[in-house]
Amino acid sequence: MFYNKQVNTVITQFYRGRIIESSHNIKAFISRLNGDVLLDTNNQNDLIYPRSSIKIFQAIPFIISQADIKFKLNKKQLALACSSHRGQHFHLKELNGWIKKIGLNRSKLKCGLHNPLNKEASEIFLRSNKKLHSLYNNCAGKHLAMLCACLAKKQNIEDYLDFNHPHQETIRYIFEVFSESSINNFNYSVDGCSAPQYSFKIKSLSVLLTNLLKSYENKYLFNHETKKLLNAILNNPNFIGGTDSLDSRIISISNKTIFCKGGAEGVFLFIHLTKKIVGIIKVTDGNERALPSAVYNIFKKLNIMKKDQLVKLHKLGNFNLNNHANIKTGEIKTKIK
Repeated sequence: MFYNKQVNTVITQFYRGRIIESSHNIKAFISRLNGDVLLDTNNQNDLIYPRSSIKIFQAIPFIISQADIKFKLNKKQLALACSSHRGQHFHLKELNGWIKKIGLNRSKLKCGLHNPLNKEASEIFLRSNKKLHSLYNNCAGKHLAMLCACLAKKQNIEDYLDFNHPHQETIRYIFEVFSESSINNFNYSVDGCSAPQYSFKIKSLSVLLTNLLKSYENKYLFNHETKKLLNAILNNPNFIGGTDSLDSRIISISNKTIFCKGGAEGVFLFIHLTKKIVGIIKVTDGNERALPSAVYNIFKKLNIMKKDQLVKLHKLGNFNLNNHANIKTGEIKTKIK
């Protein structure tokens, strides 16, 4: 399907003064809808765990079940079904409203506990003396969507994360349909939120994204479901991550022309809806601090964003390194060859 004209190298480097203090190699594969390759680091056959970057596909069975209609969920809650929320007040407001609509106790969510990921939200929480609960988990929306679908289909919710649960089987089916590849026990592992996680070859993820774009254009399966989820995200970008999230910022800056989602261990997937470009970016050593610079420079080199949009993204990226006294000590650079 893909023709590799040349092999690229992408590396993000952290400078202290004039010396490179740290380096992060980047795996990347960017192509057009017609199969033309724009950037390729020759890692197409590498298996990676996309982690949270594929949550939209895990949410498609939730829409298929019509649970969103049954429980009268709003568009912000649909976006949260695909999110890695940062625990900000507006996230918790919608999540609390959602769980009240379905009448479940928070203990039914098996995603575990952690403090809000947004620094300000975490500080507010610590000062509040509130008790930590599962809705603060960044994957709470994904788990609520799974539970909603099980309730709508009258399936057992106690074991909703088990590999052989009917809902997890449906999620695997969606992955197979969109990636045009099979998933078996070899691909299977467990994610940070205890949900099943699957490994994919980078070229299979490109197919996955290509078919998502086709579906959004009514040219592939499950177009109703993908359009409902993507439109909810594009119209509520801060609900896919948060005000400090790279993916939320890019969706906002791009004026709804880019859908993107980050994942743990330095994963970033994106689709440009009008330029018909899909891409996978993975920091090889998993250090997410390299992503903003890598994404910005790849977008700049390939003209994926407009110049004024790139200026805004660069300002938010903060590519200077400052110490605790706010003195500049170095900078972050990404080289693409």
